[in-house]
Amino acid sequence: MKPNSKPRNDKIILGSIVLLQLFFSLFFIFDLAADIFGLRKAPMSWEFHEAVQIITIIALLLGSFLGFIAYRNLARQRRDMDRQMLVARQAFHELMQHSFKEWGLTPSEREVGLFILKGLSNTEIAELRGKSIGTVKAQVNAIFRKAGANNRAQLISQFMEELIGDAIENGPAG
Repeated sequence: MKPNSKPRNDKIILGSIVLLQLFFSLFFIFDLAADIFGLRKAPMSWEFHEAVQIITIIALLLGSFLGFIAYRNLARQRRDMDRQMLVARQAFHELMQHSFKEWGLTPSEREVGLFILKGLSNTEIAELRGKSIGTVKAQVNAIFRKAGANNRAQLISQFMEELIGDAIENGPAG
């Protein structure tokens, strides 16, 4: 079996059930309309009507069952992604702390460095820290000098290179 055939088969099965449900829903709507407006010329056999009802019930039960399975799978995927995000955040935090220590940043520079990585401007950093814009500019320049970066983009790219460098060297996943 091909790696992608299972998701394709699942889509075909789910699509078929949805189409069955739609078809039989329309059947019952037209059946009701025919009864209300007296459009039916010949009576429908009860055997046919019962067969349609049985098939409809089966399609509804299958749809409910598959909906439950899809919900459970989505909940599991979300839990897995939440765990992965937690691991990624922890890895980024550890990398950031390691780099800041390696560069010899002061506690104030570490705080400014964090704000830079969050994408804040010098003005925003100054407002948050209650410092003058000149102080923040001096700290930003000290961070760039100690990190060997010329600007915010280079500083951020150093972290990104460290985080995804292996993925680039090993090629795309999958």
